[in-house]
Amino acid sequence: MILFCALLFIAGIVGSVLLLRDSDSTLVEIVQDGAVLYQLDLSKIKEKTIEIEYKGKKNTVQVKDNKIRVLDADCADQICVKMGYLKSKNLPIVCLPNHLVIKYVDKSKDIDVMTN
Repeated sequence: MILFCALLFIAGIVGSVLLLRDSDSTLVEIVQDGAVLYQLDLSKIKEKTIEIEYKGKKNTVQVKDNKIRVLDADCADQICVKMGYLKSKNLPIVCLPNHLVIKYVDKSKDIDVMTN
């Protein structure tokens, strides 16, 4: 029983490390209600601020130093702001009240900035 618990503990640690490791991709999508609003290559943008609105509320997204985060949001819980910079491909930044998701994607094309 102790051996089983030890193996389960070690598997949990290894799984967490693999799940939360930094992404090697620099291509990011900003998605709202399933539609890709922006596709950005963070390595090609020195600094940029993007305002995204949803039903009168907005999120301010900041790209700086090859990183992206939600700088400010008009939502009560502020979870998306508290998440800080996007790090892992497996853990996107999500703002549920404003239906916004920021996530790493696989590099498939040489894209600087794409907007709708």
